[in-house]
Amino acid sequence: MDYPGQFRLDGMVAAVTGAASGIGLEVCRAFGSAGASIVMLDRAADQLAARRDELVGAGLTVAGYACDVTRPAEVNAVAERVEREHGRVDVLVNSAGIAVLHSAADCTDEDWLRVMDVNVNGTFWPSRAFGAGMVRRKSGSIVNLGSMSGIVINRPQHASSYMASKGAIHMLTKALAAEWAKDGVRVNALAPGYVATEMTLKMRERPDLFNTWLDMTPMGRCGEPSEIAAAALFLASPASSYVTGAILSVDGGYTVW
Repeated sequence: MDYPGQFRLDGMVAAVTGAASGIGLEVCRAFGSAGASIVMLDRAADQLAARRDELVGAGLTVAGYACDVTRPAEVNAVAERVEREHGRVDVLVNSAGIAVLHSAADCTDEDWLRVMDVNVNGTFWPSRAFGAGMVRRKSGSIVNLGSMSGIVINRPQHASSYMASKGAIHMLTKALAAEWAKDGVRVNALAPGYVATEMTLKMRERPDLFNTWLDMTPMGRCGEPSEIAAAALFLASPASSYVTGAILSVDGGYTVW
């Protein structure tokens, strides 16, 4: 058994949503370094183009497509174009997501619907669009970005929309895994803890939140985007060939309490 080779993605095409920033961008770097051709998907067209150029400059094979994951017709059209221009998609990572802090009583209709639309619908539409090709070819791997917030309730902040959306992603992951297992398509999810993205690190301005987060994390620090991307690489690669329907916690121990 070539164990190191099991983590390679040579010859594969990997599509990543939310690819222009944060965890999604780091996943692109990780998968590209493992030999995959990367298809970056993001609604921020200018930022997407800039990040694509950076990755191409680093020697990776990368294409970029503007795509709003909350618009199913747009997702379907992009998926058809990607399949036509790249031949197939072997791996899909659903990384697009947003969070809004609010009390349940004060949550606006717009905030609730927007979080559920981006996080839940924005995971299902690409899974359906790209998963159909995987099912036809009897091969593929989908990695969804869930959260520890889909397992436990965060504190001290309140964000019921975010937590409900991530719990839904976990159950969607299991549902698709069960449905598509006999078709050779694996579907798994990551459940990250607090990760040192720009959005999270900005919360150092709120020590009442940030210090509590670190105190409740046994390892006492935020995760790095590269640590999440490495776990995504495992779930996407042949190294996890007997893993489907799993929710892999990458949270510094947060959910052990």
